[in-house]
Amino acid sequence: MKRYGDNVRCGSVPGTLSAGTLASRCSGRRSTLNDSAVTVAIGLDVGGTKMAAGLVDRRGQVLLRSEIPTRVAEGGGRVLERALAQAQRLHDHAAARNWSLVGVGVSVCELVDRQGAITSAYTLPWQATPVQQIFARQIAPAVVEADVRAHALAEASFGAGRELESFVYVSVGTGISSCLVLDGRPYAGVRGNALVLATMPITAFDAQERPVEFALEAFASGAGLTSRYRRHRPQVTHVEEIVADSAAGSREAAAILRSGGEALGSALAWLVNVLDPAAVIVGGGLGLAGGLYWQHAVAAARAHIFAEESRVLPILPAACGVDAGLIGAAALVFCT
Repeated sequence: MKRYGDNVRCGSVPGTLSAGTLASRCSGRRSTLNDSAVTVAIGLDVGGTKMAAGLVDRRGQVLLRSEIPTRVAEGGGRVLERALAQAQRLHDHAAARNWSLVGVGVSVCELVDRQGAITSAYTLPWQATPVQQIFARQIAPAVVEADVRAHALAEASFGAGRELESFVYVSVGTGISSCLVLDGRPYAGVRGNALVLATMPITAFDAQERPVEFALEAFASGAGLTSRYRRHRPQVTHVEEIVADSAAGSREAAAILRSGGEALGSALAWLVNVLDPAAVIVGGGLGLAGGLYWQHAVAAARAHIFAEESRVLPILPAACGVDAGLIGAAALVFCT
């Protein structure tokens, strides 16, 4: 099976483009761009904590990268201004080097419909903002996509999923989300909402028939681990501090990482039990942290997978690393 990105790996046009249409075009053929030209797209990954951006060539290589804080508390308008300025700097750099810029892809940590409209405001207050049209008008032809689907496309095109007919991609960072990939194509669903894995609670009942709610994201994500660890160390602000404390011998930190990993692993197993993919690929900052969290997530996943032959499926770290979002956003542009 040939797809966009064959034989390459991840590296460290007026108007707008439809994310739903583009995702369906990214499998089955190569880009038609001239191999001899330096052709790039801007990839911009807007997360709850940081905005990473880069000039990416069609082989998935990040030729120039920048990163700034998102600062969501300053408001959606200010965040958009900084994102546009970040993209403009990359646009100007490409022009100064006489590189051919074909467009800008923007991945966001929100729900995005198949036309590229942002339909939620869980983290970024851009729900009523025509972000795709603004980037197209001010920078270059633009496509906006949900971050987890951009990450998944990067892995399908350039990373750990290149040789797989299907896989489930799970991003674990500040939050937790997932994406099914079939034949190299991230599945968006009918409305673009096929990505929510851990945000909404699951309701169970205790012996007195009282409801008990559990939300995986609040327990096992980077934000969840940090919130839980504050019971032991109130000043903690980043999950990296928990990892460091665990390495230094803190039993409380180690217990937080173990329980978070095991909870994530049960969710990975649930995805395998329901979807029966060829593999599970895990990315995001926390998903790629390794150590106790990763070890217990993998062990718990295998323990909770029902079918014996499925328990040995590959559970892989994402090959595109923390730049998967910006690489995948750029890949969407190249798929036109």
